[in-house]
Amino acid sequence: MRDHASEFDRRSVRLAAIGLGDLRHARGFREEAKIEFPLLVDEKRVAYRAAALKSAGLLDLFRPRNFAARSRAKAAGHRQTGLGRNPFQLGGCFAFGPGDIDRFSAVGTTFGEVVPAATLLGALASSEALRRSGLSADPPKL
Repeated sequence: MRDHASEFDRRSVRLAAIGLGDLRHARGFREEAKIEFPLLVDEKRVAYRAAALKSAGLLDLFRPRNFAARSRAKAAGHRQTGLGRNPFQLGGCFAFGPGDIDRFSAVGTTFGEVVPAATLLGALASSEALRRSGLSADPPKL
């Protein structure tokens, strides 16, 4: 997302991330990942439940797509430094607004899934074009 920060700024898009850990873990992750947008802490998983995000199981660790995700993360220089509060919690990516409108939704189905910034920007551009034309549409889903 860092590489696309100016494009998000140009579109007046505000980014935020939500994590499960405590403030100490959030600070460490923020420094390691070098993110500059807000990192919120959801220790009780309220936002995760509201977004209907899923949790994986022990057997999911052995699925081929998770081996691939670990390989991609390792190749990109990422490393797992601990298990955290809920190591089986899967993530998601959402874009809201303006107003009470969902612009984009992607619920994770495996570990390490990341929505590319270009995909999110494309969905937001399509949403903006529809809004300017006076049409509305359901949010794009991955």
